[in-house]
Formats: sequence, structure tokens, C-alpha cells
Amino acid sequence: MSNTARQQQLHDIIKEKLRPHVRQIDAEGQYPLGYLQALGEAGLYDADGSEPGRSIRDRVRLIEMTAQTCLTSAFNIWCHLAAVTYVGTSDNERLKQEVLPGLLDGRLRGGTGLSNPMKYYAGLDQLYLKAEPDGEGGYRLQGTLPMVSNLGEDHWFAAVAETADHERIVFFLPCTAQGLHRTERVGYLGLNGSATYACVFNQVEAGEQWVLSQDADSWIRQVRSIFILYQIPLGLGLVNACIETMRKSAAIQGGCSQYLAVQPEHLEEALIQLRERTYMLAVSPSLSASWSEVLKLRLQTVHLTLQAAQAAMLFQGSAGYQQNSGPARRLREAYFYANLTPSVRHLEKLNRLLSNQDQGNVTIGQ
Repeated sequence: MSNTARQQQLHDIIKEKLRPHVRQIDAEGQYPLGYLQALGEAGLYDADGSEPGRSIRDRVRLIEMTAQTCLTSAFNIWCHLAAVTYVGTSDNERLKQEVLPGLLDGRLRGGTGLSNPMKYYAGLDQLYLKAEPDGEGGYRLQGTLPMVSNLGEDHWFAAVAETADHERIVFFLPCTAQGLHRTERVGYLGLNGSATYACVFNQVEAGEQWVLSQDADSWIRQVRSIFILYQIPLGLGLVNACIETMRKSAAIQGGCSQYLAVQPEHLEEALIQLRERTYMLAVSPSLSASWSEVLKLRLQTVHLTLQAAQAAMLFQGSAGYQQNSGPARRLREAYFYANLTPSVRHLEKLNRLLSNQDQGNVTIGQ
């Protein structure tokens, strides 16, 4: 499928399956299942190896275009594509044969489960899951993950657990695993349709068929850049939506918004630069070695997103100060994006560390 045809197909699916449901997703916490399934059925999660880097570029564009309409749905896609990456880059052939096809064609969905490990590797938290060998090559998992997003009956997610010998192992688990109990987390300022759950592990039996890697520390280094890169288009799409709002409302009250310090053209200039760098990284054969650049780009996108969301609110005036208005939703989305792991505080720490140390000696958070 040509790039133009692929974009048109995505545009049509957004128009039919997503745009009519944005208010329900935002205000009522509706999970965008129909949209997520439609993308898989259309082959938009699948990789295209005909051109180096094309699959990553296409997935970045998928997230960005979705975020222009609904950040909740784009966030769910990010969770899903992170899961696709985990399985696709692992050595677990059973997961590749039995689970990966369903993730790609929309029959299954995936979550990340790496919020806690990301904080652990940054020295911000401890690992919440413990793994005890069961004597048969598998493990029994115990503990609680406070928040894992994009979960449901036909969903899988990654988790990192530590043994008593301080070995850290990565698992890819189905939500139906015996001993796993989920409690939905709601009441957030925004993105309640993200299917976020607290996951309690009560002696969950995790056989070797569910092991992504016996060496979580090395595995994290392998996937960390793509994990962060797929977050950047969330912000790019949101900034673009804010710019559109500002332009549409520029004439309100005699056009007095022209006197505000932040204008659409200022945001657009910065957006173009960030987008260009993002797509260059997406097709780079050395993406895994671009950790420092990916972190800087993610942090810069956070700051631009917050600036754009506030500017759109000011341009809209009192009309934006309605709970269900587009600018109000995007303001809430922007604050979610700033707190998405790695949060803006987390990112500031990582960037400071990387500026003072040799990148080769720095893990995902050290």
C-alpha cells in the first residue's frame, strides 16, 4: 500500500470510527475499542519492511494523526504499539507465532506495564513485582502494579519482576492469567477511557512461554528509545490541534487575540522543527543509539504542548471555559502528557544526568 493510500485509509477510519465518539471517550470514559480494532483490521499496526524505518515512521504518523482528534485513543495506540515492539524484538518464538499476529490484526490488544520499571531504573521507585522460581522453568509472581493502561479481556501486557537473587525478568502476560486481579482506575482529570487498571498479582503462574527476557536490564536498553519515540507524536498531534483551534478563533471579539504573546505561527514553527527531528529519528538505522536525542525531543515536546494548550484556551476565551469544550479537553490532555511516564520531572532528571555522563554508562534512568 502506498503512503498516500495508507494516510487516506487512516483519515477515513478516524472520521468514521473515532471522531463521532470523542465526547463519550472524554466525558464518559468510553474505551475506543471499535477504532482500535478497525486500525488492526486495516493493517495499520503491521510492519512494512519494503523501506528501512518505514514501519516505525508509519506508526509515528498513526499516533500523531489520532492525537489530533483524541489523545486518549492515541495513548491507547501507543500502549499497543509498545507491546507489539516488545514481542517483535524478543527471542520468544512462541509469543511471536501465537500472540503477535493477533496484536497486529486487531484481534488482541496490548499494554505496556513499564511505568513502575521506568521509575525503578531512574532511581525513583522500587520494583513492585517479585518472581519466585517454580522449579519447572517458570515463576510465580507476587505484588501490585498501581497503574497499567489499555487492558481488557483480550489484552496482554509486559511486566518486570525481581527474584530473591536480584535477577530482573521481563514477562508478557495475558489479562486472563490465573491469580491476576484488575481494578479499574477512574476519576482522573482526563483520559478515563484509557482502560487503566491496578493489577494485583497473587501467585500468578508465569511459565517460560511468557518470558520476554531473562535479562531485563539489557532488554530495557534495547526497547527504551522506541518506547519514548512513540510518545512524541502524542504531543505533536495535540499541538497541531491547538494551532487549528487558535486559527479558527482568531477573529473572536474583534481579533484581539493578535495581541497575545503566543501566536499560531510561533507554535507552528516550533512544531515543524520537532516533527522533522522525530521523523528523522524514526527512519534512523541507529535509533537504539539515539537515547539522548530521543529524551531531549520528548522533553521539548512536553514544553511545547503545555504552551500550546494554554495559548488555545486564551484564544478561545470564555467559550473555552466550558467543561466539554475542545480547548478544555486539550488542556487536560496536555497535563496528562506532561505526567505520562517518563513525566516531565523524570525527563528533566534523565536529561541532566545524560548531560553530565557518558551515554554508554547510562541505563534507562541512570
